[in-house]
Amino acid sequence: MESLIAMKGVVKRYPGVIALRDVSLSVRPGEVMALVGENGAGKSTLLKVLAGAVQADEGTIEVNGTVVQISSPRDSQASGIAVIYQELNLANDLSVAENIYVGREPRTRFGTVDFKAMDRGATELLTGLGISISPRDLVGDLNIALRQMVEIAKALLVDARVVVMDEPTSSLTEEEVDTLLTLVRRLRSNGVSVIYVSHRMREIYEIADRITVMRDGAVVGVCEAAETAPGEVIQMMVGRELDDLYGVRSKPVDYSVPAALEVRGLSSGALLHDVSFSVQPGEILVLAGLIGAGRSDAALTIFGATKRSGGEILVDQKALALRNPSEAMAAGIGFVPEDRKQQGLFLGLSVRENISSASLPSISRLSFVSRRRDRDLAKRLAGDLSLRQSAVEVAAGTLSGGNQQKVVLARWLARKPRTLILDEPTRGVDVGAKAEIYRLIRTIADEGVAVVVISSELTEVLGIADRILVMREGYGVGELAVASASETRIMAMATGLEGEQS
Repeated sequence: MESLIAMKGVVKRYPGVIALRDVSLSVRPGEVMALVGENGAGKSTLLKVLAGAVQADEGTIEVNGTVVQISSPRDSQASGIAVIYQELNLANDLSVAENIYVGREPRTRFGTVDFKAMDRGATELLTGLGISISPRDLVGDLNIALRQMVEIAKALLVDARVVVMDEPTSSLTEEEVDTLLTLVRRLRSNGVSVIYVSHRMREIYEIADRITVMRDGAVVGVCEAAETAPGEVIQMMVGRELDDLYGVRSKPVDYSVPAALEVRGLSSGALLHDVSFSVQPGEILVLAGLIGAGRSDAALTIFGATKRSGGEILVDQKALALRNPSEAMAAGIGFVPEDRKQQGLFLGLSVRENISSASLPSISRLSFVSRRRDRDLAKRLAGDLSLRQSAVEVAAGTLSGGNQQKVVLARWLARKPRTLILDEPTRGVDVGAKAEIYRLIRTIADEGVAVVVISSELTEVLGIADRILVMREGYGVGELAVASASETRIMAMATGLEGEQS
């Protein structure tokens, strides 16, 4: 069958590095092609070439067998290609409908914007995605999962023959993932081709017809999904076998010692209601639940970033006010937020400056930062987290998603926290980097740090947790030991089919 899209011999060079090495990628009509590889493998650069955001130095792009020149995003859209990037590209101060129709607003016969037509069209698109939000809601008031769905609806407004999805489910719950995969199947049945980038093997094997694997800027394999085991794909991605993804606990948790962190009846306005839990030194407690269940709100309240309206927070058995992040940091609490770009990084500053930004007093003398201590700290932590030493002086915004997450982790590890809260720590991270982050979480816990992880990926919840607190609609609805937990039971509690409020 003739390819709908064919990229041939694509090369992209940057100063000191070759991002793409003679890459070829083809997609047939009505096919779902999964594109996989570790962060830094070249996937995002290849997609940017296809989207017209980056110009290749060599190679061609064919659409229906005809060579086309894609020099801008407009050229790409004119060729029937719609790209949904991993990092959201929405205007928070505009409504859902205005974001979906930006640049393509329908007009009345008087030449003004037809807001009613926009609302109707946006409602139709969102209903097709299974999302019940008002087209007049401000995007800035939505959570990340709903913003992702708006981004998808925005791309689908174009009558695209090829839809490119770059990590579309990285911020979605399992239920929302199923909704998206249903949409992908619908696109395929309508003859639309999909290039689907994901690190989640379950998703890939549910919808992909073929899989293209990239490593170090080159394609290292193209295989039929039905004929290739996930382990083979992972081995091609990382260049080695990846045993024991989640790691194993090296020492038992001592439940006879006082809790490192305890919350009693924690409340925050309409977001959080009477939540109680504790976490021991060296324990990994995972907060599970659907998007909007209040898990992130609990983390932000503990860290002092959201005002507490009720309850107590105890650190080492001492009740503390924790009115702001500075007080939480002084109490030995670190927090890695869900949205690393908006909340976790100074994108224009170097990796070194990002790592040391929360530890300036410890590397300063007489209120002046010691450059030597600054460099030594960054280099030590970069080594611990498998970041290249050459990356220490580059801007954090230029790194891949997985490496950006490592920089945020390094910042808090530099402070040697006694309690570390990680909100979706592997969101948008490839399988190789995930294994490194899981290893790091295990190491941190083994060193006696109390770790609280928020995760929407159930396999991850079960893989790393010692205990699981399930939340729903701002309440804690049940606690499970990992030995007695299952995906089915967690989902039943998260959706209200099992469990009582606690």
